[in-house]
Parts: sequence; structure tokens; C-alpha cells
Amino acid sequence: MKKPLRTSLLMLCLATPLAALAAGVDEAAIRATEQAGGEWLSHGRTYAEQRFSPLKQIDASNVRSLGLAWYMDLDNTRGLEATPLFHDGVIYTSMSWSRVIAVDAASGKELWRYDPEVAKVKARTSCCDAVNRGVALWGDKVYVGTLDGRLIALDAKTGKAIWSQQTTDPAKPYSITGAPRVVKGKVIIGNGGAEYGVRGFVSAYDADTGKLAWRFYTVPGDPALPYEHPELREAAKTWQGDQYWKLGGGGTVWDSMAYDPELDLLYVGTGNGSPWNREVRSPGGGDNLYLSSILAIRPDTGKLAWHYQVTPGDSWDFTATQQITLAELNIDGKPRKVLMQAPKNGFFYVLDRTNGKLISAEKFGKVTWAEKVDLATGRPVEAPGVRYEKEPIVMWPSPFGAHNWHSMSFNPGTGLVYIPYQEVPGVYRNEGEDFVTRKAFNTAAGFADATDVPAAVVSGALLAWDPVKQKAAWKVPYPTHWNGGTLSTAGNLVFQGTAAGQMHAYSADKGEALWQFEAQSGIVAAPMTFELAGRQYVAIMAGWGGVATLTGGESMNLPGMKNRSRLLVFALDGKAQLPPPAPAPAKVERVPQPVTAAPEQVQAGKQLYGQFCSVCHGMGTISGGLIPDLRQSSDATREHFQQIVLQGALKPLGMPSFDDSLKPEEVEQIKLYVMSREYEDYMARHKAAP
Repeated sequence: MKKPLRTSLLMLCLATPLAALAAGVDEAAIRATEQAGGEWLSHGRTYAEQRFSPLKQIDASNVRSLGLAWYMDLDNTRGLEATPLFHDGVIYTSMSWSRVIAVDAASGKELWRYDPEVAKVKARTSCCDAVNRGVALWGDKVYVGTLDGRLIALDAKTGKAIWSQQTTDPAKPYSITGAPRVVKGKVIIGNGGAEYGVRGFVSAYDADTGKLAWRFYTVPGDPALPYEHPELREAAKTWQGDQYWKLGGGGTVWDSMAYDPELDLLYVGTGNGSPWNREVRSPGGGDNLYLSSILAIRPDTGKLAWHYQVTPGDSWDFTATQQITLAELNIDGKPRKVLMQAPKNGFFYVLDRTNGKLISAEKFGKVTWAEKVDLATGRPVEAPGVRYEKEPIVMWPSPFGAHNWHSMSFNPGTGLVYIPYQEVPGVYRNEGEDFVTRKAFNTAAGFADATDVPAAVVSGALLAWDPVKQKAAWKVPYPTHWNGGTLSTAGNLVFQGTAAGQMHAYSADKGEALWQFEAQSGIVAAPMTFELAGRQYVAIMAGWGGVATLTGGESMNLPGMKNRSRLLVFALDGKAQLPPPAPAPAKVERVPQPVTAAPEQVQAGKQLYGQFCSVCHGMGTISGGLIPDLRQSSDATREHFQQIVLQGALKPLGMPSFDDSLKPEEVEQIKLYVMSREYEDYMARHKAAP
């Protein structure tokens, strides 16, 4: 009787799709991947968010044989920032505008796709491109946060929506670009929007029903109303004045999370103040909790266990939303459960994750805003004048940060953290009494006056950092910033894509260059790896984009990259080839005429451009290759400038109407400024005197 039963089961397995037989994703499955590296079930692979894989079929001795196994062209023209997930033979990933696809990992065939149909004009109040950093898996569902603030559960087999929750007030400029995490049956999601004047929070929803389980606000609201939870009563003591809740406050949770199942603590990073400038947001000072902080939260209740503020009283857009990584390190001869972060402010932090106590903090790059972090107090020792109350300043890092959202990885074998480092100076000016709220970037830090940063003072690098010694082990320099995230493996490898359009593999111990692939597009996302039918693969979402490419500038034009969106999947002895890129269409250079308008009209246009246009069309009108360069706009576009800007003639393409913020004469001033920039640049290229 046993033999026929085995035969029947075998026939059933052969006749049934693999996904139908597979168990759903749960905590046991995610924890199992700590040792078994075949699947990639969560954003950072495991709850610890190390982005390390124990797979070693591809290693430092054979990576030179790595080739393209297959690729998938994507109908996508904005940035790709997602880390794909892999489960039971299927890759799940997201594209711009919060769209989700499921792909057969063996063949590259699309299985299904889901489009939440986000209105393209939402990009106006969404910081930093219409991007999405990925999805979450739990049970038989796929979860995605959308740019317009929804959290949606999809059927993993069909891509059909099961439930949808509006997690934010749609009347306010909230957005979601980060990947959800699922902990103990709860989907954890934050939001963005601090640049536009919102109040941050992180929420937990029941994974099966979509019902709200709890919500933790990161900054206090109107003190005339009851505080939503007791932690805010203490936080309110660190704020000054009677306007901060009207200006939003900020503290949005737009990216990093990690979870320790043993301690049952969810770690969440919070963002910058709204507006950036504390002089305006909280006149009189104060730490402004819980801005730029790491929060340890009980995932069952949403109660705060402890917090550590990375940048007290943040005035520089120094978010603590960069990747949080958990590890066990031997420090002073003792094993310690630690939390590591390399946030924007340029210091590498090692905390005891059981209680939030600071173990060490050292500069991992060029930092001029603070001399050091005082280990006794856990606070930075700020440089004189750094808060720009009286004089504008130039300092390092900038709002781009010494490390931004681009994922770092930790390799337990080498003991090193691999950081996408960047060096970009920032200019800050106190708008003070001149600050007014507007339906645009509200920084109160002179963003409207921001000009292009020359490529000569900007650089990037892959930095291998020793978190115990708190110093660099090795470094690979790159010519510019905004390079992709990293993946490290037990094969003594580190993988990274770059702004210049290459995928690289380096030896994890020494940083020796071992392999390179021309991806034909700038890469900002992080690679991942998985195993299928005994073969190891490395996958990356290649697609140029993000805030640096929008704000643009000379440094972002240096790589000469355009967006060619693809999912690239590599394996040893892969034979696929990318088609040669189509040649750029020939351009007939227009000979611009000098602008004869009064200088004050052009200057007014510059101010307005900085406030309303630069965040998408580039600082100083220099586009980074993602959005049309207004200096090169056609005569027809110039003729219909009013209709485009005020009447929304190009809304279907994502260009919103600004009739709620600009007057016709102001639109004309912006056009004059753009035309003057075109003329100046033309004359500079031809070395002629104006």
C-alpha cells in the first residue's frame, strides 16, 4: 500500500504548481533564512537586515565567470529602488508609481502585475521621485505601500487586491516610498512628507484583515488636544514655541526598520524636522524628540521601550532613516547584541540594542558640522556657527548625507560593514522671519537659493568599515555620488551597482575588483541573491532615478546616465546579452537670445524656480537626466508655458498644475530665469562674452 501512495503523491506534486504546494511566509520561515540562504523573504533578507547571504556557489575564485542569465525590460521611466524578494521560484518586486510585478525566476516570464493607479500629479508632493523600495511577503499575500499613502495586500498567486487601507490623510502631502515589514502578523508601514509639512508616524496593520493595530506618532501634536500616547507628553517638553505642530513637525518614518525576535523589539529610524531649520520650527532650541532618532518599539502594542537620538535638534535634514542593522559583535572581549547605523550625519553608531546605550560613534567620512560624539552624554559636540542662525554656512555632509537610503550590508565572516559612502557639501541659510509655508519644499534653510554643486567637490565610494575598531578597512573611490546599495555573501564577495552604470563585485576582505558588468543604466538599488534548482543567482533592479537625479546638477550629469529600466539576473556562465543601446537622437542646438527683461524679474524667477521647480527639474535648472531639462524645452513648450504650469496641460505626464501657488506674472518670471540660464550656459560653452 505504501508504494502506490508514494506514487500518487509524486504524481500530485508533478501536476501541481510549486507555489500552490509551498507553505506561506511566516516568522519561522524568515528566521530560517538566517542559516539557509536560498530564499530572500524580507527587505533586508532577514529580520536583522544584514543583507548578507550564506550562499557561496558564486565566490571570489569564480565570480569572473558570472554572466547575465536573463533580463526583463520594464515599462518604467523613473527610478528603481526596490530590493526584489524571492519565494518558491517567484521574484516579487516593485517599480515606480508603486506598481508590483511577480516574475518566474527560472525563465524571466512575468506572472502578474498590479497597478494601484497612483495619480501622476502626486509627484508634486512626494519627496524624491515616484519610487518604491519594495514589497513584503506574509502568508499568501504580498504587501505594498503606495505613493499616495495606501497599504495594499495582494494575492501572491494572482496579484489581485485583497484589502487596501489609506494609512495617511489624503488631504495632506504624505507619501510612502519605503518597503513594508511584517512582524508577528502585523504589517509595519511609515510615510514621508516632512519637507512639505507633515507630522510623522509609524503604523501596524493586521496582515489578514488590514485593521489598524496601533500607531506611534514620532512628534507631539497640538498641546491643546490630548496626546495620542504618553511618550508624546515627555517629547513635548523638548519643543519650544507655539507653532511647531502647525508647521508639521516632521519625524517621518520613511525607510529603515529591523526586528529582534529574542528581545521582541522593533527598531525604527525617524526622519528630519519640518521645516528643517530648528530656529523656525522650535525657536529657543530643544532636542525636538523624536526627530532623527532610533526607536525601540514593542510590536504587539506600539509602546516605546527606549530611544536614542542621533542628531538632537536637527537643523540639516540629517535623518536617522538609513539602514538599521543588527549583529553580535565582540567588543572589549565580550559578545554584545548591537544595533549599527551609518545615518546621514556622517557618524557610524554602535548601540547596545537591549537598552539603547551608545557603545561607540566615529566619523566614517568628511564631517564638519560636529567635532565628535561625546560618549559620556551620547550627544554630538557641534562646531561653532553650524546652526546658521546669523550667517549662511557651507558644511559636510549635505542633505544628501554621507550615507543615504542606499542599503549597506554586514558580513559576519569579515566583520565589516559595506557602506555606499558619498561626499557632497551643503549650503544652509536661515530664512527666519522671511519663512512662509508654501505648497512646495518647506525647509526654512534657504533651499530656494540652492545652486548647483560642482562635480569637482563631489565624490562617492564603497567603504568597508570595521564597526569594532571604528575605522575603515578599505575603500574603493567613485567619481560621483548616488551609487547603489550593497550585498555581501559567504563567497567573500561584495556586489554593488553604480551611478556610472556598472555592476561590480569585490572581494569582501580586501576590496579587490573581481568582476564588472555594463548595465546601460545608472543603478541606485541594492542587489540580492537566491538559489533555484541548485544554482545561485544575483538580481538587481537597474533604473536611474531618485532625488539626486531630480535635483540634478553638474555632478549628476557626469556619468551621462539615462534610465533604461530592467530587472537583471546573473548566474555563473550566464550567456544572455543586452542589446546595444539605441543611439541618442541628433540634436540641433538652438542659438538662444539674451534675455532683455529687468534683472529683478530674472532674480524673482530664480527664487520661484528654487521654491517650486528645482526639486524635480534640477538645481540651477541643471537636470540630472531623469526629468526634461527646461533649458532645452522647445519653442512650443515655451509658448504654452502658462497652460502647462497653471492649467495642467501635461498632467497625464506627471506635470501638475501650480494654479494654487503661482500667478501668471510669476510663471513668466520663472520662464525668464530658465531662458537666461540657457543663454548663460550657451555662452559659457562657446567661450564667448555675453
